[in-house]
Amino acid sequence: MRPFALPVLLLFFAALFPVSTGTAGAAAGASAKPAAKQSAKQSAKKAAKPAGGVAREKLSLIALASGAEIRGEILSDKPERVVVDLGFTLLSVPRDAIASVAPLTAGGRATGGVFNGDLFREGGGGGASTVRELSARVAPAVVQVNSPTGLGSGFVIHPDGYVITNDHVVAGETQLSVTIFEGDGKTMRKRVCRRVRIVAASARLDLALLKVEDAPGPLPTVPLGNSETLRQGAQVFAVGSPLGLERSVSAGIVSLRNRDMGDRLLVQTTAQINPGNSGGPLFNLHGEVVGVNDLKIVRLGAEGLGFAIPVDAVKDFLRNRDAYAFDPANPNAGFRYFTPPAPPAAAPQKSASAAPTASAAASAARK
Repeated sequence: MRPFALPVLLLFFAALFPVSTGTAGAAAGASAKPAAKQSAKQSAKKAAKPAGGVAREKLSLIALASGAEIRGEILSDKPERVVVDLGFTLLSVPRDAIASVAPLTAGGRATGGVFNGDLFREGGGGGASTVRELSARVAPAVVQVNSPTGLGSGFVIHPDGYVITNDHVVAGETQLSVTIFEGDGKTMRKRVCRRVRIVAASARLDLALLKVEDAPGPLPTVPLGNSETLRQGAQVFAVGSPLGLERSVSAGIVSLRNRDMGDRLLVQTTAQINPGNSGGPLFNLHGEVVGVNDLKIVRLGAEGLGFAIPVDAVKDFLRNRDAYAFDPANPNAGFRYFTPPAPPAAAPQKSASAAPTASAAASAARK
């Protein structure tokens, strides 16, 4: 090979494969920036996730009727079941097994829907929904209250079997039964519980707290809302047993949230309330109880005049239930206070002295 052949070959290969250090450095820098950004995003996501892999801001606390709790991200919320992402697997929970659902804060605490040592829970009903979806969700917690002289409605506030109803539904009765409606979204079964006792009652407030002693297990509950957030014109619906027609749903609006009815302020609503609805819940579109159906005005030409006890009055009654404690042996002894009977009126005697009798008038006439 000739001496100049090697330099020629080197120049030939250099022309085929040019190398530019500036271009290579720029390309490396450009590729490093997206990589750094992507790495930062991944680090932020990992920091926002707990060990299970679910983002903290999406976690919810699901309290089961059995007393157990589940923490995870809710992927699907249907009337019949809830699908939860636990981070390592998906869990499908039947709706009738859930007592409450509440979102968790960054510190891992529930923002609502838990009992916190009370007989009731506040909030946790979820976002606004339709009457159709909510009626299926809350129906298992609505019960029918029966006595030898009639029937009414009620709702479960605690898994241990505590039920709220009207005092006039159970007044004067000690032999009570509660009908529970169990279902899985497809079938429905009635279970009659006959060991029911009155824990507290107030004739003035027209509220009563019952305890179902022979419940088949932890019962589904409904959360209590807030009277202050109730607004005129807001949509509400009632669930109960009007005239014994169990699990009936009627919808309406809030006509006035604070109607003066003598010694009480009641929620006026256009939702149909009939005999048998007494003691049943009035719900908002979050599935929270905002009132206890109490009475309606029955008059020729009057329609849509129903009234419910505000839920804040129910909370005060429950928090002070010891003041309204019921004694089945002597319901008038120190626990329930009724208006005492009025003394015999002396009016007839006064009128007799003021107006002379016929015999006295005849005697005076003879004189």
